[in-house]
This record gives sequence, structure tokens and C-alpha cells, in this order.
Amino acid sequence: MLKTYLIVWFNSQGAKPSDITERLLSMGFRPVEGYYDYVYEWDTNADVREILKIGDQVQNTLKNSGAMFKLETV
Repeated sequence: MLKTYLIVWFNSQGAKPSDITERLLSMGFRPVEGYYDYVYEWDTNADVREILKIGDQVQNTLKNSGAMFKLETV
């Protein structure tokens, strides 16, 4: 099963981490401890198009929050 890991860099002038977490939870991400901040577990084997689509959704969700992000799917 594929997992998409998300690292978020917060900005002190942007949205609160708790607010950003709520936004990501609504997308299906869950917080994790360790190297990554969040994980999205795919129900099926996603193709590149679906992975890019979730990246687009993360960008839209974080828009105007001051946060930057990195995705990694394995």
C-alpha cells in the first residue's frame, strides 16, 4: 500500500500549526511522529496522476497560510 508523507515548514507570520493540522486532517492526512509530519495512506495503489492531484489539493489547502511543504510517496 502506498503512503504519501508530508513535511510542513511553518512561518511565524502565517497560520497556526493547529489550524494547518485541521485543514490537513480534513483531507485525510494524519499527524505522525518522526521525520515526517503527516501521512496519507492510499486505499489503492495510486498512479502518478492521483499523487499529483493530492499535491494540488495540499497546495490549495495551504494557500495563504505562509506554510511550505514537501511530499514524498513510497
